[in-house]
Amino acid sequence: MNEQTKKELVTYLAEYITSQKKEKIDAILAMRTQHITVALEDIFQAHNASAIIRSTECFGVQDIYCVQDKYRFKVNQGVARGSAYWMNIHSSPTIEDSFKKLKKEGYRIVATTPHETATYIDTLPIEQKTAVVFGTELTGISQYTMDNADAFVKIPMFGFTESYNVSVSVALCLYELTKRLHISDINWQLDENEKIDIKLQWYRRIVRASSELERVFMQDREA
Repeated sequence: MNEQTKKELVTYLAEYITSQKKEKIDAILAMRTQHITVALEDIFQAHNASAIIRSTECFGVQDIYCVQDKYRFKVNQGVARGSAYWMNIHSSPTIEDSFKKLKKEGYRIVATTPHETATYIDTLPIEQKTAVVFGTELTGISQYTMDNADAFVKIPMFGFTESYNVSVSVALCLYELTKRLHISDINWQLDENEKIDIKLQWYRRIVRASSELERVFMQDREA
């Protein structure tokens, strides 16, 4: 479907959505970003996966890339509170495949690690599109990530405990990065075509019988 057809379909489906809901969607899209994304390596606890999705959506980050090599990425809807409904979740069978996708999309890959040579999250350069990689609950990032990441980042810790829970780590990192984005001169917001793509995705989900309406729209357009 070309961009013009998408725009016309969005306009068509908008007739079945209240003005209040359309205004809210527009306001949220204005704060959405694909400049920052999250990549997850084999997160296996549903509670953590769901909390990560919820935090990521709350911070306005549109995409999550998750690797399902050893474990299936499961979501607890009670924790996620429907946040996955509004996001793009990209699954890959291996971390290598996930990195290829991210590189193709122009992301710099930054891995989280408590290693002493890592950069603190509040000083990480974010001018380039950035994918922040978080490792498994038990072992952290993989050796492949250690060998292939473009940079490393850490979160300050001052206690005896050696690491944060992975969902907490995601929330802390995204708070810092999105806060800095919003006060920067970086062009971090979605362009008009990206907004149309996401708006169409959302409209299809919230309009009752949207697939049937879309079928009628396409038939009328081709008539």
